[in-house]
Amino acid sequence: MKQLTKLLVIGLTAISVTSCGGSDELNTEPQAVLTEDQVSTAQNIDSLVIATYSYLGNDHYTAPNYLWPTGDLRGGDAHKGGNGPSDIFAYHALSMFDPIVPDMESFPPDLIDLNNKKWVRNYTGISRANSALQVIAETPADALPEGNEKAAELRFIRAIFYFDLKIHHKHIPWIDETMTQVEVESASNHDLSDQALWDKIAADFRFASDNLPVEQSEIGRASALSAKAYLAKTLLYQAYEQDELHNVININQDKLEEVVSLVSEIEQSGVYALNDDFAKNFLAEFENSPESVFAIQRSLNDGSPDGRGSWPSALNAPMAGGFGCCGFHVPTENLVNAFKTGADGLPDFDGYNDTLYNAQSDYVDPRLDHTVAMEGKPFKYDPDLLHGGDSWARAPAIYGNFTGMKDLEHPDCDCRGENGPFPIFSLNTTLIRYADVLLWKAEALIELNRLDEARLIINRIRDRAAASTGRLNEASLYRIEPYQAFANQQQARQALRFERRIELGLEGHRFFDLVRWGIAKETLDDYFNVERTRKPYLEDAHFTKNKHEYLPIPNQQINLSGGIYLQNPGY
Repeated sequence: MKQLTKLLVIGLTAISVTSCGGSDELNTEPQAVLTEDQVSTAQNIDSLVIATYSYLGNDHYTAPNYLWPTGDLRGGDAHKGGNGPSDIFAYHALSMFDPIVPDMESFPPDLIDLNNKKWVRNYTGISRANSALQVIAETPADALPEGNEKAAELRFIRAIFYFDLKIHHKHIPWIDETMTQVEVESASNHDLSDQALWDKIAADFRFASDNLPVEQSEIGRASALSAKAYLAKTLLYQAYEQDELHNVININQDKLEEVVSLVSEIEQSGVYALNDDFAKNFLAEFENSPESVFAIQRSLNDGSPDGRGSWPSALNAPMAGGFGCCGFHVPTENLVNAFKTGADGLPDFDGYNDTLYNAQSDYVDPRLDHTVAMEGKPFKYDPDLLHGGDSWARAPAIYGNFTGMKDLEHPDCDCRGENGPFPIFSLNTTLIRYADVLLWKAEALIELNRLDEARLIINRIRDRAAASTGRLNEASLYRIEPYQAFANQQQARQALRFERRIELGLEGHRFFDLVRWGIAKETLDDYFNVERTRKPYLEDAHFTKNKHEYLPIPNQQINLSGGIYLQNPGY
């Protein structure tokens, strides 16, 4: 069992409210109750910190911290899947865009506002961090000598929740431990500008990087280096400055320079490295590898009621092959075609989607077979477990029959558990891996017009991919080569953006990349124009510029604020 998970059970016990009695004794006085004052003490500070970490893993497919619904469905990398549009209609709305409304509780048959559910979970995590930070602030320094380090961990986790809210909603209320209840209740989601909100998030990560050890002895805890990585990611997003209608109006060169500097510091530490085989990033036996910069530590049989497993992926396994449910998160033809390469081993930026991938005749980047399982090819590197095509899919006539693999393990893995028909794994959810960090640096270098430095980084990623065929299907025609030179900045941008898609495909990043770059509208228009001819359910799908870059502020939150919160444009 992972070290932080062991501590998690202790931490949750320390903060829980417990009672005894069966369902017919609900009015019995609890035998043991811990009040907030009893829990919120300096002696319990590490339990409070661990309880805050735990909320990262307290997610679910209705409110996941693995962002496949909002990152892949909206980015053209995946179809919803499942048993047709009404099977979790909110996911269908994300794929189509136009049905998205501020009150998603109106969506039949679920009648659950998944947008609001995610908002509430994020702010619950923030509340845990703020409560613990208040304890630290009220404790004399000599009574809590590790106070700065614990505060740094809490601000790191808080900033992760805020980052998630920011990329989904743009304008959010900032609530921290210094605010009174009156100030919290009167806070608006427009008290701070777009850039000022990024500054707040960056300040939390910066504090963490300044006050945490370079490495932690307990796996799963934040370090100075993981904080620097998140700071670099925050500054990269912030560098693409937007107006109030979400148009990118400037790319801040100073922010990009700091991204380069931070990633260089991370590289020079020697703590992280690319795995020698791409496959190792998606197998439980290699989790917490040198490529894992920060991950949600998943676990089963850990003393909690349902385990802290991969609930966000509980719907995503195929309908056969040893699973049986539920066929969500189906890779698109567009994504699969993006892995095709030419005779030169390079992507075809303009023509990749003109024809469907043919395994018998098309050269392909080997990362395809690490990312997508398809008919006749092995699932999770098992030559005796071949994907069965339509028999593995739930609604192949609507969504096709591909299966995404990165978030799933082999059906016989010791890491597998079940809750009813849903397969749950102890496979970690990696929020940042080292390849992603390196590609941030390459992106910043390209925007700084330092093209050859960026090319070397991209080639480093490609070289690893070329060496990652040992576990794969020998029948595929693998061909991948490094870039020899970039003719200009535009070609370098295309290479970087393509590389991010095929390196990080189905990991939940795609849509947020498109919005950051300011190219969501044209990219998704191109996607819909072709994909709807292959998948007719997309006939009415439509991305509206200056609206759909962000989700609406949940209507329930506007109502609860008494109208203080303002809705995003277009909703």
